[in-house]
Amino acid sequence: MAPADKLRVGVLFGGRSGEHEVSLMSARSILQALAGDKYDVTQIGITHDGVWLVGEDVLERMIANDLTGLRPVTLLPDPTRPELFVINKRDGREVLESLVGLDVIFPVLHGTFGEDGTLQGFLEMAEFAYVGAGVLGSSLGMDKAIFKDVMRANGVPVVESAVVLRSEIANQSEAVLERAEKVAPYPLFVKPVNLGSSVGVSKCRGRSDLIEGLMDAARYDRRVMIERGVNAREIEVSVLGNDAPQASVPGEIIPAAEFYTYDAKYHDDRSALLIPAPLSDDLAAEVRSIAVRAYKAADCAGMARVDFLLDREDNHLYVSEINTIPGFTQISMYPKLWEASGLSYPRLVDRLIELALERKADRDQTERRYYR
Repeated sequence: MAPADKLRVGVLFGGRSGEHEVSLMSARSILQALAGDKYDVTQIGITHDGVWLVGEDVLERMIANDLTGLRPVTLLPDPTRPELFVINKRDGREVLESLVGLDVIFPVLHGTFGEDGTLQGFLEMAEFAYVGAGVLGSSLGMDKAIFKDVMRANGVPVVESAVVLRSEIANQSEAVLERAEKVAPYPLFVKPVNLGSSVGVSKCRGRSDLIEGLMDAARYDRRVMIERGVNAREIEVSVLGNDAPQASVPGEIIPAAEFYTYDAKYHDDRSALLIPAPLSDDLAAEVRSIAVRAYKAADCAGMARVDFLLDREDNHLYVSEINTIPGFTQISMYPKLWEASGLSYPRLVDRLIELALERKADRDQTERRYYR
């Protein structure tokens, strides 16, 4: 039993996503920041198959792919039971037994079933406090196509694009190619609508590249986006807060590859992060202002990283995407930008938990019954 003065934090990591391994890397840093006397932390690892597990050193066991001795657990969508339940076998039957109460959930789940609003909806049904955006903000941030529509509606600049379906790629390939080529001249970028960390993203210089890129992206999602290629610098801004969000100093990515691929992000130390980005004061202020506008338009909360394309030819800014659970690895931009803005990594993690509790208190003010 945790001492009464300790906040009970459940950290979720892994998950059913192409970004499973990235989640494990992020979780390691967050767990290190949570270590100490302030929090009572429960590690909850989620396998590729969606099994929730607890036990001794869950994270390291999952990284080593050795799950022996770990126990399956679950949460219930019941607001009267804010607990983690272990699934035990007794007399040939599976029974739920209360394991630990939780005050706040810290999801470190990148991609589908963690960053897309599905988990957030479950946690809201159970009335847990949790770190990060709510159902709407998470869903919008994950869905690159709808996100662009919302940005356009709010006057936030985005690059021209089109969306096709996996079934169309398989059954109407010629029509898909023609539609894609109407977006803009080559090069075109192709990406899964609902995924991050550059998984399934291709730069296409011609039709053969486009065919391969469409087929690769369709492995990861039923909807695929085709986007005009921009000869751009990659600028990122970290945003933090609920109703009154603040933006960090901007940073710039200098990728080791031609664009910021999965390997360039997580495995190639030749990729460079320039913090702060070499921008004029006016342009840096514009980046921060647009980042906050995008954050508010998407109804984000807690945290998000807003990614920009800065056209090298005319200095035009485009919002590329918003990441509601950005990477927290040792080389991740989100915490590094806040560190450069005066907020240390441990204090950033503390602040995110504070914002989660603040958001929960705000939700609790909503009336659930109507009396005439």
